Amino acid sequence: MLAKLNDLELWGADIGNAYLEAFTDEKLYIIAGPEFEELEGHILIFHKALYGLRSSGLRWSEKLHDIMKDLGFLPSKVDPYIWYRENKDGTKYEYVAIYVDDLLIAMENPKEMIDQLKQ
Repeated sequence: MLAKLNDLELWGADIGNAYLEAFTDEKLYIIAGPEFEELEGHILIFHKALYGLRSSGLRWSEKLHDIMKDLGFLPSKVDPYIWYRENKDGTKYEYVAIYVDDLLIAMENPKEMIDQLKQ
């Protein structure tokens, strides 16, 4: 309803492999298996968050929070996973609702937002 009243387009998006985009503070060591070919048997250290780690959700949330702030969005006071900003000419607000790695974008040009997130 908010999008319709403000003449905004409404898009949904899913961020694939979202947790792998976030770095982690924990050190995770694994012994490389045969799928690593010439590295098989070597000890590897992961610096990225992985699905299944307790801290991965937090790390992803922190990463997305930083991205949204860099794009000029502010978290709403009612729900920190609903972000808003004024559009470029200052006549309307743009909104992004986030649930883990799913986005609901209400903007005049949501493709622009998707392109920014891809970078």
